[in-house]
Amino acid sequence: MKRRCALKMRDCIPLSCLLLFLGGGIDAACPPACSCSDSHREVDCSSRSLRRLPAGLELKVHTLNLSCNRLSNLDHSLAPYTHLRTLDLSHNHLGHLPASLPRSLWELRASGNRIQFLEKNDTAYQWNLRELDLSHNRLERAVFINNTLPGLQALNLSHNHFWTVPTNMPPSLEVLDLSHNSLLQVLPGSLDRLASLARFYLHANRFSAVREGAFDGLDSLRLITLGDNQWMCKDPHSVGYLQAWVTRTPARVLGCPCHIRFTCGEAHLTRTGGWHFASYTLPPLLLPEKALTDTRHPGETPRTAGKPQEDGPSAPDMDTPTDVAFTVEEVVTSSTRRTTTLRTRSVKRASHGLGRNTSRGLVPWATLAICLNILLLIANDLLNY
Repeated sequence: MKRRCALKMRDCIPLSCLLLFLGGGIDAACPPACSCSDSHREVDCSSRSLRRLPAGLELKVHTLNLSCNRLSNLDHSLAPYTHLRTLDLSHNHLGHLPASLPRSLWELRASGNRIQFLEKNDTAYQWNLRELDLSHNRLERAVFINNTLPGLQALNLSHNHFWTVPTNMPPSLEVLDLSHNSLLQVLPGSLDRLASLARFYLHANRFSAVREGAFDGLDSLRLITLGDNQWMCKDPHSVGYLQAWVTRTPARVLGCPCHIRFTCGEAHLTRTGGWHFASYTLPPLLLPEKALTDTRHPGETPRTAGKPQEDGPSAPDMDTPTDVAFTVEEVVTSSTRRTTTLRTRSVKRASHGLGRNTSRGLVPWATLAICLNILLLIANDLLNY
């Protein structure tokens, strides 16, 4: 009797229980409103007019795309997905970042929402986060506390409503985008911790000046954009530091303030033999020849030719009047860059001119000497005759 009951129970085992026993699980099914990869670890639920998180997601999902929906509140909904690496919440109706986000996240995209404030608890436990995109929101304030986001490398806060550069940003940042805001000033200490920052986007703001030493701590900077701001170029006291910093920074500067060139920076001076030169990379624009050769700032009076440069082991001072020749060399690259090379003429030219003058002076003296020798020979023959 017991054996017969056991056989009946075995025959009545539901298919779902059998799948659970084999390791498949009910959660392995892809939600009807989404598309999934074969492993169900990558789920795309974008552009489905969703108002809540779809049911039936695999708990071990790695990538989840919820962009372009109507989600307004996801608080605590994503906490069970402890294997989630990439989460895209862009273009929804979120008023704040969801509470209790998984601490396993590497990339978080929440652009195009209605977020006004980034509070300290929003990112307090995101120790693994590497990229954070909060662009195209309504952010006015972003609060970062020490020792949070220790691995964050890229932060995009562009197209928001900031009027000061956020403070306490993670020192691990390598890319920071603050373009298209309403930034007016850089508060003291805002950038002092960003020694690893390589790319810094500040274009399309409302800057008129920056305080003394604002950029001095950016030791790893390779690119900065400063165009489309309201620099007070007529007031040398306001932009004096910035103009001096642009001339000495090794980083590439796009949108040079108060300058005829769009691209500047990359300051380096090289000495090779008897020729001294400094290279300036120009943008892929067809600039007039005068713009290619004129290195003066707007409003600066033209210099007259001064004394020839003295020979010496040091490179020439760009502010010292020198007898110089400008050449424009075409460099074939993907962006069709133009490089203007400023060369100073050394003593070689003088020595070459001296050689030419000397060779011209030798010709009449040699002819006269030959004629005198011929006359002496003729005179000697006549005497002997």
